[in-house]
Amino acid sequence: MTRTQHFGWFLSRGFGPHGWARPYQRWNWPWQKPDLYQHSARELEQAGFDFVLIEDALSVGITPETLNLRVRKAYGGPKHDPWTLAPYLFAATQHLGVIPTVNPAAWPPYLAARQFASLQHLSGSRLGLNVVTDVGSAHHFGTERLGHDAAYDRAQEWLDALRLLWHSWDDDALIADPDTQIYADGSKIHAVRHRGEYFSFDGPLNAEPLPAGDPIVASPGGSPRGIGFAGANSEIQLALSNLDPASIRAYRARVREAARAAGRDADAVKTFFVFKPIVASSADEAERIVEASRHPDEATLVEVAEAWSSDLETDLTTLDLDRPLDPAIFGDHVSKGTIRGLLGRYSDFSEAPLRDILAGKARLGRVTDGAGGTVGTAEEIADVIQALGDDADNDGLIFSGDFHPVTLHRALDELVPVLRRRGILRTEHTGQGLRADLDAF
Repeated sequence: MTRTQHFGWFLSRGFGPHGWARPYQRWNWPWQKPDLYQHSARELEQAGFDFVLIEDALSVGITPETLNLRVRKAYGGPKHDPWTLAPYLFAATQHLGVIPTVNPAAWPPYLAARQFASLQHLSGSRLGLNVVTDVGSAHHFGTERLGHDAAYDRAQEWLDALRLLWHSWDDDALIADPDTQIYADGSKIHAVRHRGEYFSFDGPLNAEPLPAGDPIVASPGGSPRGIGFAGANSEIQLALSNLDPASIRAYRARVREAARAAGRDADAVKTFFVFKPIVASSADEAERIVEASRHPDEATLVEVAEAWSSDLETDLTTLDLDRPLDPAIFGDHVSKGTIRGLLGRYSDFSEAPLRDILAGKARLGRVTDGAGGTVGTAEEIADVIQALGDDADNDGLIFSGDFHPVTLHRALDELVPVLRRRGILRTEHTGQGLRADLDAF
């Protein structure tokens, strides 16, 4: 029997310039206004998606050089606060979950617990938290930059603190009885005193208990510590992997084992693999798209270099493309994972000139050719997705791209009917919130 899977959409630019420097910018959807996002959210809900997840980066860098790299093509900024966008998306939809990114360094636990509880109530239990441990923005908050594991320690203490506050009211503390004129029983509301390594605060929380459970937690991070954090805390793990059954099965096994090691049911965490399909109208068109990408021109290579320069906070556009890149150009602040991402299939920068590395980023593959391909007809892409579910018990996929009507329709117009015909994509939501939708299958 065909396995039904979950689907989300990843706003890879965050609450930023969606459509910028793309032809569809001329549709005149201003990214600073809610209409663009509300329209897109309604479309996504109609398509049967479970949630939208909003990327965020709090910092555009420190030095003038870094600032320019991040903003000159709007790859790294500006970005507005995704938490201010969430209420607009909730108001525009009835079922769609909204998962903004949150950095524990920027949110004191009491404030976070109170505001997130409020949004959970206002949204009908459709809120999620994408918890990241980025430490590059520490200077904005007057804190010391933490190491990789220490950042996870802080995030764990922060989540534990939120849960402590959310549950400082017993389930039966809220009475709201008009006959007795008693709203709540103070004897069932408990004092909280937390003095931890990273946070200190007192409670209880000045917010009502959450009737449909805590906001769900999502987390990225494929390191052993990241997987362990997801196993202990998350309902959604965001994953990067080759999209073949063997790779999917192996990654899911790591997440599920981490959940069991934390004393949770392995099914408590659903793994969503990032996917950016390119839907072609025919197999011939798919071949033309792939063939055109095999020999990228100079303008394409510069565009790729611009994007990676922003992520790496290092200007690649000034380097000799026909020489190997010297890794000494990367400062200590640059993510090692991002550097490995640039390397791709190479083990060392000495193996190839920068031109070849950038060209590899520009090349596309057919979904029918195995792992890594993204181009295909709706039927071909559905074949891949179905195999991930039927052969690897895949939980779900999160599509990535601008949150713009043009990109949504390019990806979904032909694919949604095929996925629904095959029973892969839900046709209706539970109506009971994001947690219930995730638990439905």
